[in-house]
Amino acid sequence: MVLWPAVTLIGFVVLTALVIAMGTSSTARYEREKRAATAVPGGSVTRTATAEPVGVRAA
Repeated sequence: MVLWPAVTLIGFVVLTALVIAMGTSSTARYEREKRAATAVPGGSVTRTATAEPVGVRAA
């Protein structure tokens, strides 16, 4: 009688822990990649193209 509520509760706790663990590792990887991208000298992108007015075709 108490078995299924207990199994449900344990399953919920396990799945919640799994989601938290996956989110933590994903966030850590994102932060690591972000730090690596900003640490590279000359990593910023500079735009050299000029903007074209909308509707104007190049000849």
